[in-house]
Amino acid sequence: MDDMKKDPFAEYIRQAGPGREKLANAWHTAIGLQAVDRLETSEYLQKTARDNIDGKISIAEANKLISDYYAESPKHDKVRTREADLVSARIAAILSEDAFVFSVPQYLAIHAGLFEGIYDHAGKVRNFNISKKEWVLNGESVIYGNADNLMELLAYDIQTEKSYKYPFSNIYDIIPHLASFVSNLWQIHVFAEGNTRITAVFFIKYLRSMGFPAANDIFAENAWYFRNALVRANYTDWNRGIQSTTVYLELFLKNLLAGENNELKNRYLHIHWKDEKGSSEANFHDSSVNPDLGYRNEKQDIEASKQDIDRRKQDIEIPEHFQPKTKRSILALYERFGYDQFFGRTRVMEVLNITASPASALLGKMLSAGVIVSVSGHGKGKYRFTKSG
Repeated sequence: MDDMKKDPFAEYIRQAGPGREKLANAWHTAIGLQAVDRLETSEYLQKTARDNIDGKISIAEANKLISDYYAESPKHDKVRTREADLVSARIAAILSEDAFVFSVPQYLAIHAGLFEGIYDHAGKVRNFNISKKEWVLNGESVIYGNADNLMELLAYDIQTEKSYKYPFSNIYDIIPHLASFVSNLWQIHVFAEGNTRITAVFFIKYLRSMGFPAANDIFAENAWYFRNALVRANYTDWNRGIQSTTVYLELFLKNLLAGENNELKNRYLHIHWKDEKGSSEANFHDSSVNPDLGYRNEKQDIEASKQDIDRRKQDIEIPEHFQPKTKRSILALYERFGYDQFFGRTRVMEVLNITASPASALLGKMLSAGVIVSVSGHGKGKYRFTKSG
């Protein structure tokens, strides 16, 4: 899984002269992002991209050439290459311009623009529930947003992010927040297809709109890792000891925004990955684990899990009389929202994969016990966790 075919004209991109970096980076990212759906672009697309980068044709002309190429000769359409080419050209056009509005309509419009003529549902919110078998989860699926609440969830995440006040200390203070934001946005899976590509493009545009130095080659060369990191940020199986984590996304963002050189290998993200010493993938990126300890047996892993739960319990006060299942549910919600984000019944249903009635009952218990408090100004039935102490 780490041997994804590299962008065939990556070396050409690296050698792009002064004044051509923006277009070169836009095409590099656009082509690289097709890897999230295992798509590859054609030689014709790559030649057209070079002509645009070299100033022989405009980005609009490049898009028209690609569109005409497939319209005039259906035989060119091989194994979804048409989709890869058309979407790449459209992404390059979007990334080469500065125009952007951080909003729900913009999110929908970008999807419509990228997939018009490819998917019948381009720009349209899905009206059915989905699941997708993931290699990184050994065939299991992330729990995606319920089709009945997708617009509400999307509007909630966009508005919550708009309300967030970024600290101006250093980049490392905001990376965990950015990882949480993009993982939550992706988890909704607003559309039937193309969710990772639209999320990536929207996220890049958002970062740029705030002045963050988003190095495009990180997305271009690690698109499959980016998708798998989003998957791991949204999958929890308490019975098997698998916890959702944004640590992989944070490694990606540290490379993207802070210029670090973390090794982004997809095998590290697999839920059953072990290194040569037998240590689990969960411990591989945990700086608190001494790499010289080597293999950790099952008993040690159980003790580590208990210690981790105890550490998180210190961050939030949970009444001792609550049943273990209720405590686990509260911890899962705290892991997702922390103290800063507010949430309602719909988000509880999504995070815990439960129906409306038990979600309401859980919120009632938490409210009565003072674990959460009501939040005004964000609509009816919104809460946040009460800070201990």
